[in-house]
Amino acid sequence: MNRKLLSMLSICQKAGKIASGDFAVEKALQERNALYVIIANDASENTKKKFENKAFYYKVESVIYGEKEQLSHCIGKFNRAVFAILDEGFCKKIKQYIENDIK
Repeated sequence: MNRKLLSMLSICQKAGKIASGDFAVEKALQERNALYVIIANDASENTKKKFENKAFYYKVESVIYGEKEQLSHCIGKFNRAVFAILDEGFCKKIKQYIENDIK
């Protein structure tokens, strides 16, 4: 996993511009604050489907990427499977890092 991405997620958390966990991400989507949704590869199939569908419904781009443990650890949380980026600047950089890592 890209170190720059993990660092950017950590900074995003410190700035209060990320929502993590089912309830917080769902709320961010409903309030139209979420700009980008990251779903961990090792999330349950039900969670993946649920948040892909919710992101599609609210017209928010989503990606399945990374592992729960690494993603959660970099933001100082435990066992989070979904994350929503709430800031335009962070969103652009994080998307760029993920797209480069996937290629």
